[in-house]
Amino acid sequence: MFISRALGRVASSTLRLPNAARAYATAASAGQIRSVIGAVVDVQFEQENLPAILNALEVQDHSGGRLVLEVAQHLGENTVRTIAMDGTEGLVRGQKVIDTGAPITIPVGKEVLGRIINVIGEPIDERGPINAKSQRPIHAEAPEFVDQSPTPEILETDWSFRWCWCR
Repeated sequence: MFISRALGRVASSTLRLPNAARAYATAASAGQIRSVIGAVVDVQFEQENLPAILNALEVQDHSGGRLVLEVAQHLGENTVRTIAMDGTEGLVRGQKVIDTGAPITIPVGKEVLGRIINVIGEPIDERGPINAKSQRPIHAEAPEFVDQSPTPEILETDWSFRWCWCR
């Protein structure tokens, strides 16, 4: 039991993609768009300044407003493949892109309850800005195996049972 727990911790700590990808992170750098195919945008950076996987990139001078790209893959030749979080209409080759040096974060807390936000944390419910005290990345690491509960549990929803009887 002790050995399996120790091995589980070692394996999970060395295989976590966000931490492993962060090891390659450098200071915020600039790149240029090389290709756009639908929501997939390839961005080329200067040598040795590749952003980490899951980092947020912002397109500069985008006519459609703020456009955030998320790094999904390192392709080689100082190029990363990204996924656009909004429409890519109007993007052109050579357009400047800035690495934010951090993943996409969204507001969390009581201030967000009842609000509608998009994937980059901007409110889209026309109720003004969200003044949340904290922000969290949209990607979270999985809990360690030893922290997971393997015992089966009955989750009470209450309403479904009554709904079945009312039909």
